[in-house]
Amino acid sequence: MPASGNQARRILVVDDEPAVCDAIKMMLKFDGHEVRTANGSKEALSLLEQDTFDLVTVDYALAGTKGDELAAVIKQRLPHQPIIMITAYAEMLKSSGNPLTGVDDIISKPFLLADLRQAIARVSPGS
Repeated sequence: MPASGNQARRILVVDDEPAVCDAIKMMLKFDGHEVRTANGSKEALSLLEQDTFDLVTVDYALAGTKGDELAAVIKQRLPHQPIIMITAYAEMLKSSGNPLTGVDDIISKPFLLADLRQAIARVSPGS
């Protein structure tokens, strides 16, 4: 059982910085989650075609397709897929007045494991 008290989930982490993917993966695995990583939008979409995930985390500043664009494509294909954006631009995005289509929650980098746990609980059905 995850240390957070929530059930273990299958999570896809999308970030174009491998070190960030690894850090988030380590945090999630600490809580007992099964984690896959993708270093870009194309790889993420391929994994989503091959497998199912309880949750997807995306970085906003992905090379090529931005994280909100990827989230919108994911939601178009999988309307009920929970998506959390993890970004250094959280405050700017929240205050922009433009809703992030497809994003269910957003947390700021840097973040603590507690922040990630809270976001997962907010977007996960039955938490």
